[in-house]
Amino acid sequence: MLTLAKSTSLRAMGALCLLAAASAHATVVEVRTVLGDVQINLFDEETPETVENFLNYVNSGAYANTVVHRLEPSFVAQSGGFVYNGMFPLDNVPTGTPVVNEPTLSNVRGTIAMAKLASSPDSATSQWFINLSDNSANLDVQNGGFTVFGQVLGNGMEVFDAIEALPRFDLGGAASSIPLRDYTSTDASNEVEITGDNLVIITDVVVTDSATVTNPDIVPVENTLLDAGSPNVPGSNNDSSGGGSLGFFLLSLALVCRCVKFKRS
Repeated sequence: MLTLAKSTSLRAMGALCLLAAASAHATVVEVRTVLGDVQINLFDEETPETVENFLNYVNSGAYANTVVHRLEPSFVAQSGGFVYNGMFPLDNVPTGTPVVNEPTLSNVRGTIAMAKLASSPDSATSQWFINLSDNSANLDVQNGGFTVFGQVLGNGMEVFDAIEALPRFDLGGAASSIPLRDYTSTDASNEVEITGDNLVIITDVVVTDSATVTNPDIVPVENTLLDAGSPNVPGSNNDSSGGGSLGFFLLSLALVCRCVKFKRS
């Protein structure tokens, strides 16, 4: 028969084991782009549903050859919705059941968050964005708050800063503010054909570290604005556009448009 001391000790050990088993892996993924690779630490424990949803797309290969289809300088760079398979129009990323909103963390610079439909907090599927600036005052409260689920590591933001510096063009639909490489407004005026070499392509997103504890020094910033009762501001399309209207080269994105609806403050 166990003594009381031994029984208590074993119960404590058992509780610790159960806690460890229940802890989600602090997964690190690598976003591989044509402009460089970016490591992102996911916040598995803080936003478990969102991370699981994101990793489902990662592990299925759904993010291979996706494009950054929306760029709003000093705001966001967005991807995860459309795939370049060597021709136009772009294909859609097949999406599953929307994930429940988990707006517990703040949309500060260098974080990754889920995109969703306007006035529909629980509508995120595959699309995600990188906060290029501190957007907490806006996105932490808009549309129920946008779910931050990871943070860019090391010098990864240099890649997104390079994307941010690219010229933008209006290809219609969800690509009304798409960044293009080696393409100018003069090219647009002369109706120069856009190829895959002009797109900002994410060749793949892969898990590089699924250890139980990764980057424990990272302390994500909490979303305190939503808890403080700040008013919810339903999103709307951002009206900013790129360096040229390419009506001759419309991508058929509007037909499938689960476009992200959020606006800048």
